[in-house]
Amino acid sequence: MTTTITVEGMSCGGCAKSVRAELTQIPGVLAVDVDVPNGTVTIASDNPVDDEAIRAAVEEAGYTLAG
Repeated sequence: MTTTITVEGMSCGGCAKSVRAELTQIPGVLAVDVDVPNGTVTIASDNPVDDEAIRAAVEEAGYTLAG
């Protein structure tokens, strides 16, 4: 299963690393691909990932979900 989100405030590889580190701690997440220029993050998981878990992980990394 793939989920794509938009994250506000990312501007560099360090930003991507922080977001990826937090999201990969969510149970069931297999991979996280961060596109810094577009602000998109694609999450591959073995089951649907809870929206609140995603939001909490992004905020823990210091960023905000768009929308």
